[in-house]
Amino acid sequence: MRTIDVGKIIDESKVNRFHLGVLFWCSFIIIFDGYDIVVYGSVVPILMEEWSITALQAGVIGSYTMFGIMFGMLFVSPVADKFGWKNVIIFCTALYSIFTGLVCFVNNPTMFGIYRFIAGIGMGGVVPVLIALTAEYSPKKVRSTFISIMTSGYCLGGVISAGIAIVLIPEFGWKVMFLVGALPVLSIPFLYKYLPDSPSFYLAKNQKDKISYLLKKVNPEFKSQEEDQYEIIVPKKSEIPMMRLFSDRRSLSTIMFWIASAMCLLMIYGLNTWLPKLMTEAGYALNSSLMFLLVLNFGAIIGTIVGGWISDRWSGRKVVIIFGIVGALSFILLGLGGNIYILYLLIALAGATTTGTQLTTYGYISQFYPPTMRSTGIGWTLGIGRIGGIAGPAVGGILISMSLPFQVNFLIFAIPGIIVALAYIFVQEKHSYSAINTEPKRNIPESTSVKS
Repeated sequence: MRTIDVGKIIDESKVNRFHLGVLFWCSFIIIFDGYDIVVYGSVVPILMEEWSITALQAGVIGSYTMFGIMFGMLFVSPVADKFGWKNVIIFCTALYSIFTGLVCFVNNPTMFGIYRFIAGIGMGGVVPVLIALTAEYSPKKVRSTFISIMTSGYCLGGVISAGIAIVLIPEFGWKVMFLVGALPVLSIPFLYKYLPDSPSFYLAKNQKDKISYLLKKVNPEFKSQEEDQYEIIVPKKSEIPMMRLFSDRRSLSTIMFWIASAMCLLMIYGLNTWLPKLMTEAGYALNSSLMFLLVLNFGAIIGTIVGGWISDRWSGRKVVIIFGIVGALSFILLGLGGNIYILYLLIALAGATTTGTQLTTYGYISQFYPPTMRSTGIGWTLGIGRIGGIAGPAVGGILISMSLPFQVNFLIFAIPGIIVALAYIFVQEKHSYSAINTEPKRNIPESTSVKS
């Protein structure tokens, strides 16, 4: 009788069609998740005029989605281990698609805010699970790269949103943007067919045949035997998952992750909501202002992929520190103005080092915590970080309403970038799961091992 270490087979596997399939479908969902979040920034100048609302009111409405996202991350994604990652992904995708589409039928700010809040629950609930699923089925040597590629779909969604807005809004109005955002509901049959669930979930259900099938997909050379016993790490039943984030000298790092995430998301959602309005206030036409939003998210794609690639070869913590500093400098230089092509370059750099920083940290955090805590670690980091995401649109609205000089607005956005870099300086990498695993003599009980 053999004992099969499921995690080891996945870690040591070579990239094949199965890995790329998981990456594709997770990326597909993230693309529309990013689209649905950035779409508000594309339409907010029109909504302010059509509904006669102030910048502060528009900022508060934008924060409703962030409240929903925080709720989803804190309370929906943690149940994925119980109900299955695949089921939660399908449920959340349906939720945010349907309620994004329903926005097409609203005619007042109240219903708009309610539907965006409910859609936000789906958006927030699905992201940590997608990251955990991608990390679970990625070979170890390309895990950060895969996570960065997948999460960069968020930025691509932003690019698509801004690009479609430039083409469709003048012709069809703002509501068509939310109709496009409902399209992922059509993908649910494919998600059901092609997405796998967590090996831990299959083991808990005693579904050895599914584990065997997945391992053959992961490694075509794997040959199962009738008497095989599958071994995988599962969390201790007696522990509260969230409290484990503070165990084994991880407390300071956990708090720093939360602070950095909040600051990153403040910049990301503040810019994605208000960049077009900031640029129109500076004298640019709406289409030109939407082009800045497109460039911002295009830069974020490059920053995310490059950040993940470097993290696989260097220290993810150091990458984030450098990105935070460069991001702050980009905002400072943006405030000085200049040639429009220089502004495009600085906006792209700002996108690369704000959204790029946040998404690069997903891969780092997924390896900082033990495998059985990845979903919880990422979910709570992003969930608490959503406080910054909630504040971002409101802060932007306050800045717009104060009619501050162009350069002051960007100087204010530089401050969170500095805080991000400082937070990661205090992260104690020596207590991470990956660092501990390189020290076999240390015996820190993270979990128990069970067999099927």
